[in-house]
Amino acid sequence: MMKYLQKLGRSLMLPVAVLPAAAILMGIGYWIDPQGWGGGSPIAAFLIKAGGSIIDNMAILFAVGVALGMSKDKDGSAALAGLVGYLTVTTLLATNTVAMLQGIDPTEVNAAFGKIENQFIGIISGIIASIMYNRFSEVQLPDALAFFSGKRLVPIMTSIAMLFGSLLLLFIWPVIYSALVAFGKGILDLGAVGAGLYGFFNRLLIPTGLHHALNSVFWFDVAGINDINNFLSGAGEKGVTGRYQAGFFPVMMFGLPAAALAMYHTAKTTRKKQAASLLMAAAFAAFFTGVTEPLEFAFMFLAPALYVVHAALTGISLFVAATFHWTAGFAFSAGFVDFFLSLRNPIANQPWMLLVQGLVIGVIYYVLFRFLIVKFNLKTPGREDEEVVEQTTQADGKSRFASMAAQIYEGLGGDENVTSVDNCVTRLRLEVKDMDKVDQQKIKATGVPGINIVGKNSIQVIVGTNVQFVADEVHKIRNEK
Repeated sequence: MMKYLQKLGRSLMLPVAVLPAAAILMGIGYWIDPQGWGGGSPIAAFLIKAGGSIIDNMAILFAVGVALGMSKDKDGSAALAGLVGYLTVTTLLATNTVAMLQGIDPTEVNAAFGKIENQFIGIISGIIASIMYNRFSEVQLPDALAFFSGKRLVPIMTSIAMLFGSLLLLFIWPVIYSALVAFGKGILDLGAVGAGLYGFFNRLLIPTGLHHALNSVFWFDVAGINDINNFLSGAGEKGVTGRYQAGFFPVMMFGLPAAALAMYHTAKTTRKKQAASLLMAAAFAAFFTGVTEPLEFAFMFLAPALYVVHAALTGISLFVAATFHWTAGFAFSAGFVDFFLSLRNPIANQPWMLLVQGLVIGVIYYVLFRFLIVKFNLKTPGREDEEVVEQTTQADGKSRFASMAAQIYEGLGGDENVTSVDNCVTRLRLEVKDMDKVDQQKIKATGVPGINIVGKNSIQVIVGTNVQFVADEVHKIRNEK
């Protein structure tokens, strides 16, 4: 089950990665016309509406992205089936259709059906489409129906499956929606404390990849909170909307880079250069883009207690920002790019104070991390046992990524042991026949931030934001043999 959920989380990264485009377009539009929301400038209106076209259709992107990511060979017909499934269920369960099915006035229809076009339904549609693809994409029909065989059969079967799915959701969705709304309202009622609790659990779920499920409740329109879209569109309340985003900026722009500096300063003298190459690059990624996994995975498994401290500090940061009503928002992550773009958003409230908070958070991270690392001799990067060999150099004229991929693949046991290769934003995700044949030291010698064994046959190699290039080289190795 955990393996399946992790694959789902990985698939969600494809549509989520589209959000930076919306952030740039809407951010520039707001910068040009922060008061009129484009009404005073045709250029601003053009940019804001263009960005909104992405944000407003995230549910469709989720349906397509999940169907593609969960299909066995990432074929485009699976993505098309995801769209077909989504259109089927949202049409059948639209308010007017439900009113007709139940024989009542549209005003009497449960409010849940007015929110049927959401990311949750998109994810469900994508999952069902991927199941249909994996089951029917190679089915051969009789000659008279041969045209509809194979991949052409997938969208047809998906639409049929969604008929039954819609019938179930007709009764289940109002219950699910009510529970989500109650949960969301419970957090809203807790105010700043609720924001802090959300921040804490958000970080704790990062190792499993299940933080996306939690994020969807607060960031998107699953439970009526819709923090990201409301902030970007200015539809919320100044000083309140954005509370589930703002506290991440001090952590990602200041806290984690300060933690990286603490880990560098406490690294062994002979290992400082190697630690610096990893930590400083990861720290810059966290500050500039808000992509924190390369840095977090560098210590979460080496020093899990330290990672819990990081999660707690994140919760405190969200609590403080929400308490003082300092707000800023993002469309991708809480890095400098999104912070800069949100400064002119009219609904942003004292966003510059987040930088002041960030400086304080940075000092706390540095002092606390350095103290805990030294006090408890935690094995952060550069402090591992000496048998961990130094990073290997490039050989035989190969590119850096080709050399890294070759050594990682060899450390995994090569063709005889590796059965599946995939990747997300920062990690290679692999399936092996025998975990005992995996040479972790050889893999670590490439300089990767860490290795995560998530099952009897499942292993993740944390590479960083360049993971796609390494994954491409691994696929080349497999295809050449």
